[in-house]
Amino acid sequence: MAQPGIAGHAVIAPLQKIPPQIAALADYEAFARDRIEPGAWAYINGGAGDEWTLRENVAAFTRLPLRTRVLRSMQGASTALNLFGCAMDAPILIAPMAFHGLCHPDGEAATALAAGATGTTLVVSTQAGQPIEHVAQAAPGPLWFQLYIQPDRAFTERLVARVEAAGYRALVLTVDAPVTGVRNAEARAGFTLPPHIRAVNLEGLNHPAPGPEGALLFGTPLLESVPMWEDIAWLRTLTRLPILLKGIVDPDDALRALDCGIDGLIVSNHGGRTLDGVPAAIDLLPAIAEVVDGQVPLLMDGGVRRGTDVLRALALGANAVLVGRPILHALATAGALGVAHALRVLRAEFELAMALTACRTLGDIDSGCLYQNMRDNPGDRR
Repeated sequence: MAQPGIAGHAVIAPLQKIPPQIAALADYEAFARDRIEPGAWAYINGGAGDEWTLRENVAAFTRLPLRTRVLRSMQGASTALNLFGCAMDAPILIAPMAFHGLCHPDGEAATALAAGATGTTLVVSTQAGQPIEHVAQAAPGPLWFQLYIQPDRAFTERLVARVEAAGYRALVLTVDAPVTGVRNAEARAGFTLPPHIRAVNLEGLNHPAPGPEGALLFGTPLLESVPMWEDIAWLRTLTRLPILLKGIVDPDDALRALDCGIDGLIVSNHGGRTLDGVPAAIDLLPAIAEVVDGQVPLLMDGGVRRGTDVLRALALGANAVLVGRPILHALATAGALGVAHALRVLRAEFELAMALTACRTLGDIDSGCLYQNMRDNPGDRR
């Protein structure tokens, strides 16, 4: 049944039951597109520039063939892990994404409910459409909070205090988007937020003054107030929560982050939404993993669509992955039910991949699971 959507566009109501046609995360996309207004679809699904990085994030996984192993014991097999005191059923988190209300009326609360019900940690966006306290009340499991350091540092300090008071377990500081990327698809669609959806957790923020007339980016207050490395030390004085940096793609930046005493790193190119032309996140992961060398937890975000992708990321050095757009597709399709189903499908695929590569625990997953290493070391690594 169709219902009025944003700007009068008719959208189909969310499903109350998952149909058999949805067997994998990718199957949600077509169902979601019928349920999201076209401008919002361009905002959610679009990337920067020509969207090369957006496509590479997914395509790069297909260039990493898996190595099947047989006749190994799988007794006591487990996907469980613990990150910063948060028990997780699998090394899969939900990436921070803005405005879940564009996909479903229940917004972030529905996503949080599904995450907790499946032993999955949700990273709530600074630009959530619901108050951080409301999302926390809806969540039966642990939450992390994704933070942008605002030009108004006093406002940022108050926001961090709210996050702590609401019981969030970690801060994920996004560092790769000091400015918004060139998003042509979004611009062509003429997307603007509908009146009932807004960044409620940023209300009361003092925004920078507008730049000089005719200025583009350079010389504007926006660029002059972006966070720098010195702000990491300042943020540390505000909270006892673990701090992860999201958006690290260069080994030198990873080393500097370690020198700053950061608690964790997330390899991410912002889902291909900031700078087009950056390599796929999975291709950037090995160099970061090499310099981090297990000193802090290392996560990866970008292009995960299958349980086999989770295994590939762990084989290249990640401790866990974050999943983005497919979760919003599932949310649009069937609300909390869709998100829970999508997470279970992904975990089931991951368990199957572990079983067929003879990895009984997460610690068994290493580069020997990938054929790319066989030329140098064709022997049995376990």
